[in-house]
Amino acid sequence: MSIFFSYIVLGLSLSAPMGPINAAQLDKGLRFGFFHAWLVGVGGMAADAIFMLLIYFGLAQFIDTPLIKLCLWIFGFIILTYTGIESIQKSGTLTSSSHPSQNESKGKAFRTGFFMAISNPLSILFWLGIYGSILAQTSRAYESSQLFLYSLGIFLGITLWDVTMAFVATGARKLVSPLILRIISIISGTVLMGFGIYFGVEACRILFG
Repeated sequence: MSIFFSYIVLGLSLSAPMGPINAAQLDKGLRFGFFHAWLVGVGGMAADAIFMLLIYFGLAQFIDTPLIKLCLWIFGFIILTYTGIESIQKSGTLTSSSHPSQNESKGKAFRTGFFMAISNPLSILFWLGIYGSILAQTSRAYESSQLFLYSLGIFLGITLWDVTMAFVATGARKLVSPLILRIISIISGTVLMGFGIYFGVEACRILFG
């Protein structure tokens, strides 16, 4: 069990660094409440699960090709830049009300998280490096059933971070003044646009060398 809990901690540590998903969760939580923030994370987790399965079955190398990566960089640039601009534009509508706006569907929140994560070539390289090395190391000492259990531990850690971020965003909405909420939303949008621009630059490097 101690090994299983160590993989849960690993999943938490992998999710904690600030990235597009965390920024989007914060933005959605501030504007729409807990479930929208949580579903952004669930969408990202669904993409993570796909990457983990591809690596588990040895198929990830087919995704890590120049053409596929170019398409992902471009798609990620569009998704992240659009979401960042939307966050900044709608930051003025934030209030400290405990009743979040229902102008956006929960399905859109899930799709936002999923497409952000699935179109991120860095996620592919990240999971190849981290999860791939874990599989290579543990497969020498453990059976496939134990590998699956430890993989679930990583995924559980990611889930715990997802719920934590949703609570943090919702708590900020209830406790912080509208001006601070707007500033946080603008910062989140700027972070998303920054990632989007980075994706666009990487796409240009592949296209033009």
